[in-house]
Amino acid sequence: MKYFLVVGEASGDLHASNLMKGIMKADPEASFKFVGGDLMQGVYPGMIKHFRETSYMMLEAVLNIRKILGHIGEIKREMRTFDADVNILVDYPGVNLRLAKFAASAGMKVFYYITPTVWAWKKNRVHTLRRYTDRRFVIFPFEVDFLAENGVEAEFLGNPLMDAVERYRAAAPEGSRFREEAHLDPRPIVALLTGSRKQEIDALLPLMIPLADHYPDFQFVVAGSASVDVNHYRHLIGHHDIRLVYNRTYDLLSNAFAGIITSGTATLESALFNLPQVVIYKTNPLAYMIARRLVHVPFISQVNLIYGGELVKEVLQGAMLERVLEELKRLLYDPEYRKAICEGYAVVRGKLGSPGVSDRLGKRMVALLKS
Repeated sequence: MKYFLVVGEASGDLHASNLMKGIMKADPEASFKFVGGDLMQGVYPGMIKHFRETSYMMLEAVLNIRKILGHIGEIKREMRTFDADVNILVDYPGVNLRLAKFAASAGMKVFYYITPTVWAWKKNRVHTLRRYTDRRFVIFPFEVDFLAENGVEAEFLGNPLMDAVERYRAAAPEGSRFREEAHLDPRPIVALLTGSRKQEIDALLPLMIPLADHYPDFQFVVAGSASVDVNHYRHLIGHHDIRLVYNRTYDLLSNAFAGIITSGTATLESALFNLPQVVIYKTNPLAYMIARRLVHVPFISQVNLIYGGELVKEVLQGAMLERVLEELKRLLYDPEYRKAICEGYAVVRGKLGSPGVSDRLGKRMVALLKS
Protein backbone atom coordinates (compact mmCIF):
# COMPACT_ATOMS: atom_id res chain seq x y z
CA MET A 1 0.00 0.00 0.00
CA LYS A 2 0.97 3.67 -0.38
CA TYR A 3 1.50 6.06 2.52
CA PHE A 4 1.86 9.86 2.43
CA LEU A 5 3.33 11.45 5.59
CA VAL A 6 3.81 15.08 6.67
CA VAL A 7 6.01 16.22 9.57
CA GLY A 8 7.17 19.70 10.51
CA GLU A 9 10.20 19.39 12.79
CA ALA A 10 13.02 17.16 14.02
CA SER A 11 10.97 15.25 16.59
CA GLY A 12 8.34 14.46 13.94
CA ASP A 13 11.08 13.21 11.63
CA LEU A 14 12.30 10.87 14.39
CA HIS A 15 8.88 9.45 15.26
CA ALA A 16 7.72 9.19 11.65
CA SER A 17 10.89 7.36 10.64
CA ASN A 18 10.28 4.77 13.36
CA LEU A 19 6.62 4.51 12.36
CA MET A 20 7.68 3.85 8.75
CA LYS A 21 9.83 0.97 9.97
CA GLY A 22 6.83 -0.39 11.87
CA ILE A 23 4.60 -0.10 8.80
CA MET A 24 7.17 -1.87 6.62
CA LYS A 25 7.24 -4.82 9.04
CA ALA A 26 3.49 -5.19 8.69
CA ASP A 27 3.39 -4.26 4.99
CA PRO A 28 6.63 -5.28 3.21
CA GLU A 29 5.35 -3.78 -0.07
CA ALA A 30 4.81 -0.35 1.46
CA SER A 31 5.83 2.73 -0.53
CA PHE A 32 6.10 6.24 0.88
CA LYS A 33 6.08 9.88 -0.13
CA PHE A 34 6.61 12.48 2.55
CA VAL A 35 7.44 15.93 3.78
CA GLY A 36 10.06 14.96 6.31
CA GLY A 37 13.71 14.90 7.21
CA ASP A 38 16.95 12.99 6.98
CA LEU A 39 15.83 10.15 9.27
CA MET A 40 12.76 9.40 7.16
CA GLN A 41 14.82 9.61 3.99
CA GLY A 42 17.18 7.06 5.51
CA VAL A 43 14.28 4.61 5.89
CA TYR A 44 12.77 5.14 2.44
CA PRO A 45 13.88 7.55 -0.35
CA GLY A 46 10.55 9.28 -0.80
CA MET A 47 11.10 12.85 0.40
CA ILE A 48 9.42 15.56 -1.67
CA LYS A 49 10.30 18.44 0.66
CA HIS A 50 12.45 18.83 3.77
CA PHE A 51 10.65 20.05 6.88
CA ARG A 52 13.19 22.89 7.19
CA GLU A 53 11.47 24.54 4.19
CA THR A 54 8.09 24.64 5.92
CA SER A 55 8.83 25.10 9.63
CA TYR A 56 8.37 28.55 11.18
CA MET A 57 7.67 29.79 14.71
CA MET A 58 4.65 31.97 15.48
CA LEU A 59 5.87 35.48 14.58
CA GLU A 60 8.05 34.21 11.73
CA ALA A 61 5.05 32.32 10.35
CA VAL A 62 3.01 35.52 10.19
CA LEU A 63 5.79 37.28 8.28
CA ASN A 64 6.16 34.37 5.85
CA ILE A 65 2.51 33.51 5.36
CA ARG A 66 2.65 33.66 1.55
CA LYS A 67 5.60 31.29 1.43
CA ILE A 68 3.88 28.90 3.84
CA LEU A 69 0.67 28.90 1.79
CA GLY A 70 2.78 28.17 -1.28
CA HIS A 71 4.34 25.16 0.45
CA ILE A 72 0.92 23.92 1.52
CA GLY A 73 -0.30 24.20 -2.08
CA GLU A 74 2.64 22.10 -3.28
CA ILE A 75 1.96 19.45 -0.66
CA LYS A 76 -1.71 19.27 -1.65
CA ARG A 77 -0.75 18.71 -5.28
CA GLU A 78 1.62 15.92 -4.27
CA MET A 79 -1.10 14.32 -2.16
CA ARG A 80 -3.45 14.28 -5.12
CA THR A 81 -0.83 12.93 -7.50
CA PHE A 82 0.42 10.17 -5.19
CA ASP A 83 -3.13 9.14 -4.21
CA ALA A 84 -2.02 7.22 -1.11
CA ASP A 85 -4.09 4.60 0.67
CA VAL A 86 -3.73 6.82 3.73
CA ASN A 87 -2.31 10.23 4.59
CA ILE A 88 -0.54 10.12 7.96
CA LEU A 89 -0.20 13.58 9.48
CA VAL A 90 2.33 13.76 12.32
CA ASP A 91 1.99 16.57 14.90
CA TYR A 92 2.59 20.00 13.24
CA PRO A 93 -1.04 21.16 13.62
CA GLY A 94 -0.66 24.61 12.06
CA VAL A 95 -0.20 22.97 8.66
CA ASN A 96 -1.46 19.43 9.16
CA LEU A 97 -4.97 20.41 10.22
CA ARG A 98 -5.28 22.34 6.96
CA LEU A 99 -4.06 19.29 5.08
CA ALA A 100 -6.50 17.04 6.97
CA LYS A 101 -9.41 19.22 5.87
CA PHE A 102 -8.18 19.20 2.27
CA ALA A 103 -7.57 15.45 2.16
CA ALA A 104 -10.87 14.50 3.80
CA SER A 105 -12.81 16.86 1.54
CA ALA A 106 -11.14 15.17 -1.45
CA GLY A 107 -12.22 11.73 -0.22
CA MET A 108 -8.79 10.69 1.05
CA LYS A 109 -8.24 8.69 4.22
CA VAL A 110 -6.50 10.57 7.05
CA PHE A 111 -4.75 9.20 10.15
CA TYR A 112 -3.47 11.78 12.64
CA TYR A 113 -0.47 10.71 14.74
CA ILE A 114 0.52 12.87 17.73
CA THR A 115 -2.65 14.90 17.76
CA PRO A 116 -2.67 18.63 18.57
CA THR A 117 -2.50 19.54 22.28
CA VAL A 118 -6.15 20.56 22.38
CA TRP A 119 -6.17 19.75 26.11
CA ALA A 120 -3.83 22.72 26.60
CA TRP A 121 -5.10 25.29 24.13
CA LYS A 122 -7.11 25.83 20.95
CA LYS A 123 -9.78 23.39 22.05
CA ASN A 124 -11.79 24.26 18.94
CA ARG A 125 -9.36 22.07 16.99
CA VAL A 126 -11.24 19.10 18.43
CA HIS A 127 -13.97 19.74 15.85
CA THR A 128 -11.45 19.59 13.01
CA LEU A 129 -10.08 16.30 14.32
CA ARG A 130 -13.57 14.84 14.62
CA ARG A 131 -14.70 15.92 11.18
CA TYR A 132 -11.62 15.54 9.00
CA THR A 133 -9.63 12.60 10.39
CA ASP A 134 -10.52 8.91 10.25
CA ARG A 135 -8.30 7.77 13.13
CA ARG A 136 -6.38 9.55 15.89
CA PHE A 137 -3.30 8.18 17.68
CA VAL A 138 -2.12 9.99 20.82
CA ILE A 139 1.14 9.77 22.78
CA PHE A 140 -0.04 10.60 26.31
CA PRO A 141 -2.58 8.39 28.11
CA PHE A 142 -4.63 11.28 29.49
CA GLU A 143 -5.37 12.47 25.94
CA VAL A 144 -7.69 9.50 25.29
CA ASP A 145 -10.09 10.54 28.05
CA PHE A 146 -9.93 14.23 27.19
CA LEU A 147 -10.77 13.61 23.53
CA ALA A 148 -13.50 11.13 24.43
CA GLU A 149 -15.13 13.78 26.63
CA ASN A 150 -15.23 15.94 23.50
CA GLY A 151 -16.68 13.29 21.22
CA VAL A 152 -13.44 12.15 19.56
CA GLU A 153 -12.20 8.56 19.67
CA ALA A 154 -8.42 8.12 19.97
CA GLU A 155 -5.98 5.31 20.62
CA PHE A 156 -2.94 5.26 22.91
CA LEU A 157 -0.42 2.54 22.05
CA GLY A 158 2.45 4.05 24.01
CA ASN A 159 4.82 7.00 23.67
CA PRO A 160 7.27 6.76 20.73
CA LEU A 161 10.12 8.17 22.80
CA MET A 162 10.23 4.80 24.54
CA ASP A 163 11.29 3.28 21.21
CA ALA A 164 13.76 6.03 20.37
CA VAL A 165 15.56 5.74 23.70
CA GLU A 166 15.47 1.93 23.63
CA ARG A 167 17.03 1.84 20.14
CA TYR A 168 19.70 4.31 21.21
CA ARG A 169 20.64 2.32 24.30
CA ALA A 170 21.01 -0.88 22.28
CA ALA A 171 23.87 0.67 20.29
CA ALA A 172 25.06 3.50 22.56
CA PRO A 173 28.83 4.14 22.68
CA GLU A 174 30.68 3.90 25.98
CA GLY A 175 30.83 7.14 27.89
CA SER A 176 34.62 7.32 27.61
CA ARG A 177 34.43 6.91 23.85
CA PHE A 178 31.81 9.64 23.53
CA ARG A 179 33.91 12.04 25.60
CA GLU A 180 36.95 11.31 23.47
CA GLU A 181 35.09 11.74 20.17
CA ALA A 182 33.42 14.93 21.40
CA HIS A 183 36.71 16.33 22.83
CA LEU A 184 35.26 16.61 26.33
CA ASP A 185 37.34 16.58 29.51
CA PRO A 186 36.70 14.46 32.65
CA ARG A 187 34.59 17.08 34.49
CA PRO A 188 30.89 16.24 35.08
CA ILE A 189 28.68 17.48 32.25
CA VAL A 190 25.83 19.98 32.38
CA ALA A 191 23.78 19.51 29.20
CA LEU A 192 22.35 22.62 27.55
CA LEU A 193 19.40 21.90 25.26
CA THR A 194 18.22 25.03 23.50
CA GLY A 195 15.52 23.69 21.17
CA SER A 196 15.79 23.06 17.45
CA ARG A 197 14.66 26.43 16.06
CA LYS A 198 16.88 29.46 15.62
CA GLN A 199 14.46 31.72 17.45
CA GLU A 200 14.59 29.53 20.56
CA ILE A 201 18.36 29.24 20.37
CA ASP A 202 18.79 33.00 20.00
CA ALA A 203 16.54 33.62 23.01
CA LEU A 204 17.89 30.95 25.36
CA LEU A 205 21.52 30.16 24.60
CA PRO A 206 22.73 33.65 25.63
CA LEU A 207 20.96 33.08 28.94
CA MET A 208 22.70 29.72 29.45
CA ILE A 209 26.21 30.85 28.59
CA PRO A 210 26.91 32.91 31.79
CA LEU A 211 25.99 29.92 33.98
CA ALA A 212 29.27 28.20 33.16
CA ASP A 213 31.25 30.98 34.86
CA HIS A 214 29.63 30.09 38.21
CA TYR A 215 30.49 26.38 38.12
CA PRO A 216 34.06 25.90 36.82
CA ASP A 217 34.17 22.35 38.19
CA PHE A 218 31.58 21.34 35.59
CA GLN A 219 31.74 21.49 31.81
CA PHE A 220 28.74 22.97 30.04
CA VAL A 221 27.93 21.35 26.70
CA VAL A 222 25.41 22.53 24.10
CA ALA A 223 23.43 19.94 22.13
CA GLY A 224 23.54 21.23 18.56
CA SER A 225 20.53 20.41 16.35
CA ALA A 226 20.99 19.09 12.82
CA SER A 227 18.44 21.65 11.58
CA VAL A 228 20.66 24.61 12.59
CA ASP A 229 24.02 25.51 11.07
CA VAL A 230 26.94 24.76 13.39
CA ASN A 231 28.36 28.25 12.84
CA HIS A 232 25.25 29.79 14.34
CA TYR A 233 26.02 28.09 17.65
CA ARG A 234 29.69 29.01 17.48
CA HIS A 235 28.86 32.65 16.88
CA LEU A 236 26.65 32.76 19.99
CA ILE A 237 29.12 30.84 22.18
CA GLY A 238 32.04 33.01 21.11
CA HIS A 239 35.08 32.77 23.40
CA HIS A 240 33.23 31.26 26.37
CA ASP A 241 34.32 27.93 27.85
CA ILE A 242 31.32 26.04 26.55
CA ARG A 243 31.56 22.97 24.34
CA LEU A 244 29.33 22.07 21.41
CA VAL A 245 28.25 18.52 20.58
CA TYR A 246 26.56 18.50 17.21
CA ASN A 247 23.72 16.11 16.40
CA ARG A 248 24.49 13.78 19.36
CA THR A 249 21.77 14.75 21.83
CA TYR A 250 21.15 11.28 23.24
CA ASP A 251 24.88 10.71 23.75
CA LEU A 252 24.95 13.94 25.71
CA LEU A 253 21.86 13.19 27.81
CA SER A 254 23.09 9.72 28.71
CA ASN A 255 26.44 11.05 29.93
CA ALA A 256 25.37 14.30 31.62
CA PHE A 257 25.09 14.95 35.36
CA ALA A 258 22.38 17.63 35.10
CA GLY A 259 20.55 19.50 32.37
CA ILE A 260 19.17 22.93 31.54
CA ILE A 261 16.43 22.01 29.13
CA THR A 262 14.23 24.13 26.88
CA SER A 263 10.57 23.24 27.25
CA GLY A 264 9.44 20.68 24.70
CA THR A 265 10.05 17.04 23.89
CA ALA A 266 13.57 17.29 25.32
CA THR A 267 12.18 17.54 28.85
CA LEU A 268 10.64 14.09 28.51
CA GLU A 269 13.73 12.69 26.80
CA SER A 270 15.84 13.94 29.71
CA ALA A 271 13.50 12.16 32.12
CA LEU A 272 13.87 8.89 30.20
CA PHE A 273 17.64 9.22 30.61
CA ASN A 274 17.14 9.89 34.34
CA LEU A 275 18.79 13.30 34.02
CA PRO A 276 17.90 15.83 36.76
CA GLN A 277 16.89 19.04 34.98
CA VAL A 278 15.60 22.56 35.22
CA VAL A 279 13.16 23.51 32.45
CA ILE A 280 13.37 26.99 30.94
CA TYR A 281 11.56 28.96 28.30
CA LYS A 282 11.50 32.54 27.12
CA THR A 283 9.78 34.36 24.30
CA ASN A 284 8.93 37.97 23.58
CA PRO A 285 6.68 39.54 26.26
CA LEU A 286 3.69 40.05 23.95
CA ALA A 287 3.69 36.43 22.79
CA TYR A 288 3.99 35.26 26.40
CA MET A 289 1.12 37.47 27.53
CA ILE A 290 -1.09 36.07 24.76
CA ALA A 291 -0.06 32.50 25.59
CA ARG A 292 -0.90 32.99 29.27
CA ARG A 293 -4.45 33.86 28.24
CA LEU A 294 -4.81 30.95 25.81
CA VAL A 295 -3.02 28.06 27.51
CA HIS A 296 -4.99 26.24 30.19
CA VAL A 297 -2.51 23.87 31.83
CA PRO A 298 -0.59 24.31 35.09
CA PHE A 299 2.81 23.37 33.61
CA ILE A 300 4.61 23.73 30.30
CA SER A 301 6.98 20.75 30.52
CA GLN A 302 5.82 17.33 29.36
CA VAL A 303 7.47 15.76 32.42
CA ASN A 304 5.35 17.72 34.90
CA LEU A 305 2.17 17.30 32.88
CA ILE A 306 2.54 13.51 32.81
CA TYR A 307 3.68 13.33 36.42
CA GLY A 308 0.72 15.44 37.49
CA GLY A 309 2.68 17.92 39.61
CA GLU A 310 5.88 19.94 39.79
CA LEU A 311 8.56 17.27 39.62
CA VAL A 312 11.11 19.54 37.92
CA LYS A 313 11.38 23.29 38.32
CA GLU A 314 10.15 25.49 35.46
CA VAL A 315 11.75 28.93 35.02
CA LEU A 316 9.93 31.18 32.57
CA GLN A 317 10.36 34.73 31.31
CA GLY A 318 11.71 37.80 33.04
CA ALA A 319 15.08 37.93 34.82
CA MET A 320 15.82 34.22 34.69
CA LEU A 321 19.54 33.97 35.46
CA GLU A 322 19.35 34.07 39.26
CA ARG A 323 16.46 31.63 39.39
CA VAL A 324 18.22 29.15 37.11
CA LEU A 325 21.44 29.49 39.10
CA GLU A 326 19.59 28.73 42.33
CA GLU A 327 17.92 25.63 40.89
CA LEU A 328 21.11 24.42 39.20
CA LYS A 329 22.93 24.58 42.53
CA ARG A 330 20.40 22.15 44.00
CA LEU A 331 20.69 19.82 41.01
CA LEU A 332 24.49 19.73 41.25
CA TYR A 333 25.01 19.56 45.01
CA ASP A 334 21.89 18.15 46.70
CA PRO A 335 21.86 14.31 46.33
CA GLU A 336 18.49 13.90 48.07
CA TYR A 337 16.90 16.38 45.68
CA ARG A 338 18.39 14.53 42.71
CA LYS A 339 17.13 11.22 44.10
CA ALA A 340 13.57 12.56 44.51
CA ILE A 341 13.52 13.74 40.88
CA CYS A 342 14.73 10.36 39.61
CA GLU A 343 12.09 8.56 41.67
CA GLY A 344 9.49 10.79 40.04
CA TYR A 345 10.87 9.92 36.63
CA ALA A 346 10.07 6.26 37.36
CA VAL A 347 6.41 7.25 37.78
CA VAL A 348 6.51 9.11 34.45
CA ARG A 349 8.03 6.13 32.62
CA GLY A 350 5.35 3.86 34.04
CA LYS A 351 2.66 5.96 32.35
CA LEU A 352 4.24 5.89 28.89
CA GLY A 353 3.83 2.21 27.99
CA SER A 354 6.46 -0.34 27.02
CA PRO A 355 8.91 -0.14 24.08
CA GLY A 356 7.70 -1.44 20.72
CA VAL A 357 5.31 1.48 20.21
CA SER A 358 6.17 2.08 16.55
CA ASP A 359 5.79 -1.59 15.65
CA ARG A 360 2.42 -1.77 17.42
CA LEU A 361 1.28 1.42 15.74
CA GLY A 362 2.46 0.35 12.27
CA LYS A 363 0.71 -3.02 12.64
CA ARG A 364 -2.47 -1.30 13.83
CA MET A 365 -2.52 1.17 10.92
CA VAL A 366 -1.95 -1.57 8.33
CA ALA A 367 -4.70 -3.72 9.89
CA LEU A 368 -7.14 -0.80 9.79
CA LEU A 369 -6.39 -0.18 6.11
CA LYS A 370 -6.76 -3.85 5.19
CA SER A 371 -10.06 -4.09 7.03
